[in-house]
Amino acid sequence: MTGPNPTRGLITNVQRFSVHDGPGIRTTVFLKGCPLRCFWCHNPETWRPEPEVQFFPARCVGCGACVQRCPHGVHVLADGCHHLQRELCRACGRCVETCYAEALAVCGRWWEPEELLAELLRDRPFYDQSGGGITLSGGEPLSQPGFCRRLLELCKGAGLHTAIETAAVCTWEDLAALLPWLDLLIVDLKHMDDARHRQATGASNRHVLSNLRRLARADRPLIVRTPVVPGVNDTPEAIADIARFVSQFSNLLYYELMPFHRLAGAKYESLGLPNPADALEAPPREAMEALAQQARDAGVGEVRVG
Repeated sequence: MTGPNPTRGLITNVQRFSVHDGPGIRTTVFLKGCPLRCFWCHNPETWRPEPEVQFFPARCVGCGACVQRCPHGVHVLADGCHHLQRELCRACGRCVETCYAEALAVCGRWWEPEELLAELLRDRPFYDQSGGGITLSGGEPLSQPGFCRRLLELCKGAGLHTAIETAAVCTWEDLAALLPWLDLLIVDLKHMDDARHRQATGASNRHVLSNLRRLARADRPLIVRTPVVPGVNDTPEAIADIARFVSQFSNLLYYELMPFHRLAGAKYESLGLPNPADALEAPPREAMEALAQQARDAGVGEVRVG
């Protein structure tokens, strides 16, 4: 199994025609690997920094071809059910090749930066017409800092607008190394309270706040986003605390509140993972608008609701 390599990037998806990840029509590159474990995460397939097999039970026809094909004994058909012994899986992809029902997929492909640039440039007419470009997302793009830097260098050399979506749970050195090649930074800030942040994400917010303070002095436009999650930060007090912090940033384009949604359930199932947020409900629009007004009252000039 191949690990992280600064000259290659492990990518889960190259998503075309994105309109919510920066200005214009964009292509969003989702990188694999993340130091956080937010219990409501919408992209759990990006957590592990290695390829892995996804299994979609509703598509399985029980033909047993994967059982015959897999050299590691991962697949077991018993009592009319298809079980995966994931601890044996090496993500070799042989079972995927033989699954005509498309119930199996390898999540995570290694790309050379030059190869990925060529793929991104296929959409250049849309970037040029709309003022768009490319956005690195994840997971956490800065889990693969060397690859990100090389890809961004190539994109800027090709004249593309570049952006990154990051939780900024990284060293300042890794983040600062990307700044010369970035036109826009979009940073998640989930909670100002360190204990609550640890409880919700499994990590401290110390690096996040420190990096944001430094980015506020950088010569780069900045968007700060907060995923609004019931029971985590969906209170006027939590949003006002964040708003007061980011209102000091002279390079802040706007602050955005992103409502939790439940669309990731099938992803958790495909990876054999429990979904701790399965019982949560999306915040109603009126509640989101009230939180946005709370952020405006706390001093942020422009607040958007995603």
